[in-house]
Amino acid sequence: MRDLRARRRTAALEAAVLTISLLTGGAVAASPAAAAPAAVQDVQAAPSGVARAKKELRDLEKSLGVRVGAYAIDTATGRTIGYRSGERFALASTFKAIAAAAVLHKARTSEPGLMDKVVKWTADEVKPNSPITEKHVEDGLTVAQLCHAAITRSDNTAGNMLLKQLGGPAGLTRYFRTLKDPVSRLDRWETELNDWSPKDKRDTTTPAAIARDLRLLTAGDALSAKDRERLNGWLLANTTGGARIRAGLPASWTVGDKTGTGGTYGTANDIAVAWPKKGAAPVIMAIYTNGRTPGAAAQDKALADTATILARGLGRL
Repeated sequence: MRDLRARRRTAALEAAVLTISLLTGGAVAASPAAAAPAAVQDVQAAPSGVARAKKELRDLEKSLGVRVGAYAIDTATGRTIGYRSGERFALASTFKAIAAAAVLHKARTSEPGLMDKVVKWTADEVKPNSPITEKHVEDGLTVAQLCHAAITRSDNTAGNMLLKQLGGPAGLTRYFRTLKDPVSRLDRWETELNDWSPKDKRDTTTPAAIARDLRLLTAGDALSAKDRERLNGWLLANTTGGARIRAGLPASWTVGDKTGTGGTYGTANDIAVAWPKKGAAPVIMAIYTNGRTPGAAAQDKALADTATILARGLGRL
């Protein structure tokens, strides 16, 4: 008798879910707050949008002489769009966003007080493009300040100091694996990791892998709510991405990002979380580019134009 009642309750619940699904076109409405980590199962954007985006990106590659890898996720709908999204590209300084997330996670789960810990380095450890840390050789910075410097100014010494908190490049690779990312890897420190060629698997990711990581960290539950807010705050405060993804999206959008630049092949990257309007679920973008030949220059235009194409392909423009 109890089994019969249980079956009836299950049938009633299934019927209710089916009714809601039919009334809402297959999706149950959610509040903006709940929408951020929505759509557990990603689905490709409309075939017409995907086809047009791929053609536009092929034309862009040809006109600029670059290789483009891109992946975008609309977390409101679960729709995705990609181009060369499973190919490997150099991480460059985009690793710093993930390193900051890894440090936040470590502080929350196993080392309380880590974010307030003061870290010091020697003058010999200061790397090129270290606008913040080069001024603090004597007094050092807290780990939280290092996160801010690494993301908002792409400070290379700050990036290395964050890696030291994680056990080096291998420690960051282990953190990628905790995000169920079997692809992304960091093998070297700044600035050696920028010595990369398209045949090198070291210090690489794919646009699809890193976009999914960023989604988990900025709009999912890989971090606690407070840590997620802190990471997003650093990304929003970034000063290096104005000509990249931000430039390709409407000025009304709110965008947080982390860039990566450098190397013999003109690497130019950007990963971003972008809110079309206040309270809306964000769009996640990962765009990686490099030149076709040694000595190629990094091209911001390739990233800005790709961001526009991705947003249009998702039906957001």
